[in-house]
Amino acid sequence: MNGLAMYVTVKENGQEELVGQYAPLVKRIAYHLISRLPPSVQAEDLIQAGMIGLLEASRHYDPTQGASFETYAGIRIRGAMLDEIRKTDWTPRSVHRKARMVAEVVREIENRKGRDARDKEVAEAMDISLEEYHQILMDATGCRLFSFDDLEGGGDEPEGGIGSGSTPMDYLQQQDFKRALAEAIATLPERERLVMALYYDEELNLREIGEVLGVSESRVCQIHGQALLRLRGRMNGWLAEQ
Repeated sequence: MNGLAMYVTVKENGQEELVGQYAPLVKRIAYHLISRLPPSVQAEDLIQAGMIGLLEASRHYDPTQGASFETYAGIRIRGAMLDEIRKTDWTPRSVHRKARMVAEVVREIENRKGRDARDKEVAEAMDISLEEYHQILMDATGCRLFSFDDLEGGGDEPEGGIGSGSTPMDYLQQQDFKRALAEAIATLPERERLVMALYYDEELNLREIGEVLGVSESRVCQIHGQALLRLRGRMNGWLAEQ
C-alpha cells in the first residue's frame, strides 16, 4: 500500500482503530529499547510515551513526503520514548556523584600521564577497592551523562535538521558537539571502543556483546561504564557548558 492510500486508511479508521492496529509496533520498539536500558526503566512508561507518539504521528503524517505511515510512525514513536527517557532520570543522586568523581579522576590522571587511565590507578586515587570501583562503573551504565542518540542523526526533527524553536547557532553548536564526541570515542581504548560500537551502532545488548567478546555480561557493563566515564572526563569542557 502506497503512502497516500495508507494515509486515507488511517483517516478513515479513526484514532481508536489506529491505536489498535499499530499498538504492536509501539510495544516492539519499547521492548527493543528496554533491553539496552537499566532495570529501573519500566516498559510500561515507554509504551505510554510511544502511544502518544503514535497519536501525534497520525495527526502530522504527510503522504506527499514519500515515507510510509509505518516508517513515519516508527520514527515518532521512538522519538517520544527517547524524550521520556531524557526528561526522566531514574538514577540515584549518589550514583551521579560517584560518576562525576570518577570522570574527574580519570581526566586528571590522563592529563598528567598522557595516556589512558587504568582501573587500578583510578581506584587508588579515589582510595577505594577495585571491586568498589567496578561497581561504580556498572552503576554508571544507567546514568544519563549525555545523549548518544544525537550521534545517530535520527529522532523526529524536521527535514531541515533544526528542531522546533532552535536557532542556526544552536544547530551549529550541536553539530560541533557531535563531532567532538565522535572524535573522543575514536580515542578510547580498543575494547571500550568496540563495546561502544556494538552497543550504539549495532544495537546489541550487554549479554549479546559479552557473547561476542567472550566475557560475562557484568564485565561488559563495567567496560561500558568505564567508556562512558572516560568520555565524560574528556568531554568535560563541553559538558560544563550544557
